[in-house]
Order: sequence, then C-alpha cells, then structure tokens
Amino acid sequence: MKSGMTIHALGTAGGPLLRRGIANGHRRGIATAVEVDGHTYLIDCGHGVGLGLAEAGLAPTSLRAVFITHQHSDHVIDLNSLMVLGGLAFRGKPDLRVRVFGPADRGALPEVQHADKDVEVIFPQSPTPGTAEMVQRLLQAHATDLNDRRRDSGAPDISKIFTGEDIEIPAEAGYHPNDANHPQMQPFEVYADELVKVTAILVQHRPVAPAFAFRIDSAYGSVVVSGDTAPSQNLVRLAEHCDLLFHEAIDLEAVARSYPNATPAELEASMGHHRRAHTTPQDAGAIAQQANAANLALHHLVPAGSPAETWQGAKEQFGGNLFVPCDGDSFEINAGVVSHHENG
Repeated sequence: MKSGMTIHALGTAGGPLLRRGIANGHRRGIATAVEVDGHTYLIDCGHGVGLGLAEAGLAPTSLRAVFITHQHSDHVIDLNSLMVLGGLAFRGKPDLRVRVFGPADRGALPEVQHADKDVEVIFPQSPTPGTAEMVQRLLQAHATDLNDRRRDSGAPDISKIFTGEDIEIPAEAGYHPNDANHPQMQPFEVYADELVKVTAILVQHRPVAPAFAFRIDSAYGSVVVSGDTAPSQNLVRLAEHCDLLFHEAIDLEAVARSYPNATPAELEASMGHHRRAHTTPQDAGAIAQQANAANLALHHLVPAGSPAETWQGAKEQFGGNLFVPCDGDSFEINAGVVSHHENG
C-alpha cells in the first residue's frame, strides 16, 4: 500500500457548463482527492470525477469519505455516478463504507436577488434537501438498476455502502442561511480517523448556504480546499500556516464578456452574483498571504479557458509558491515540503 500524502487535482474547472475542449481549457468539473497511506478522501464531485479517479489510479474502494463544499450542481453532479458505477467495485468487500458529508437542509429558501420577485418554488415538498436526503434520493432514483444487478448477479447493496451525513454547524457560530450565512467563527471538526483530521468552516458564497471550506491534516502535512467563496476571513483562519491552499479564482472581465446578448439588467444580475460569491486571483493571493500558507494552487477556474497569465495575478499579493494545476496534476506533501507533479 502506498504511503505518504498526495493531493490529486482531478478536475479544475468551475461552473455548470458542459464543455471540455479548448474553450474550457480541457478541464473537467471541480474535484480534489487527498490520498493518505493508500486511502482516499474526496472533496467535491464535479463532472468527470469518476474518470479523474481512474486516471489517478485511485480505486473507488480506497474511498473513506467524500466532503461536499456546497450543493451547486458543478460540485455534486457526478456524486451520482461515483456511487452507482463506482459502487460496483465493492463486490466482495462487504465491510467497506464511504461516508458522504455535506450541508444540511438549508431550512429556508434564499431571498430572490433579481427583479422578478414572482419565482415559483421547484419541488415545494422539499425545496432545500440536505446531503443525507440527497444521497438517498440519488440512489433511490436508480432502484431499478440496483435491484436488477443485485438479484441477477449478486452486486453489492450500494445503499449500504454510501451514506449521506449532514454537517452540523456549531450553535455558537450564530449561523442563519439568510441573515447570517457567514458569521465569524472557529474551525470545527467534521471527521477523523487514524490517518486524518478534517475540519470545516463557513465561507461566503451568497446566496448559497451553508458553504464550507475543508482542511485535511495528516502526519505528513496539511491541505485546505476553499470551496466557492468571496474573500473570507473565516478561510484565512482555517488555512493558517497550511502547507497547500487550493483556492478558487474567477476572471471577472472574461466572465462579463461571456454574456454578449444580455440586457444591462441581466448582465448586472449575473455579474452581481460573481462579485458577491467568488474571488479574483489577486484576492486569492492576499488570502494565502494573510493565512501564511506555504503554497497556493488556484483551481475552480472561471472561465477555465482564460489565458495562463490571468491567474498569475495572485503573485501580486502572495510571496509563496503559486501553482495553476491542470487536471491530473498532483502534489506530494511530506514534512511540510510540497512537490508538484504535472500530469503526463
């Protein structure tokens, strides 16, 4: 079994669009795997996560836990395929389990941000399901397949392998999905085993709530994944003195150009969201500098096809090592030393 700590950039593009060619920088949807002594901890399940795991040589059966930063589709869309297709690899391994941690039921719909206030609620019987309910619903939607395969060829009961768990935010944080979605708080533990400790904190991805960043500490070092966020002092606190910070980045000028047919009101509504909920490369560099992170890697790139020099703007604020990994790149951490390995 492989020893050490390796972070795999399985997918580095942000946003819900289905495109992977030159326009998207040949990047898959967002997903990051942390491998420690042969066991895998996965953060987010963007489009193509299963293929990313396979190309990295990470078997589904190496998974111990999955952590969902928030429930935007580009972060969870392939949780479905990971469980239903990846679950078949668990044949003959009845004792293995994969815990899926993520946001609880929001408890309230977000406030309408645009001019049209008459917005019909989709699935009003459960409009904001949490992670536990989401996992159950995804698997239930495939009950025909799961039952057929189990009865025909003895496939494993995937509903018992993958279990969703809602992250409980400490009451003292004073969190409220609309009124206080990003209160100043301390990191809190969400998972631990003999290899890692995983802590989380709320970040600012308005109107999404809750939205988490995660930190994974092992005997070899530490990595922090920001999730989607505007500049956040909570994130600075979580990332303090980490060995490697993976932070999202957005090219606001390029995003504005991607709405050529929008009316001024439509453009302002879209750009208002991006400004409220995301981070420029320069601001990501400032956050890494404030946190005294040793290394910064930009991912969840929006638009993912922006030229490489765009992301180098982080160097204006950050004095450490800056990386802009491609899909399949990896980082080894050992005693606080980070080594970058390019795919291929």
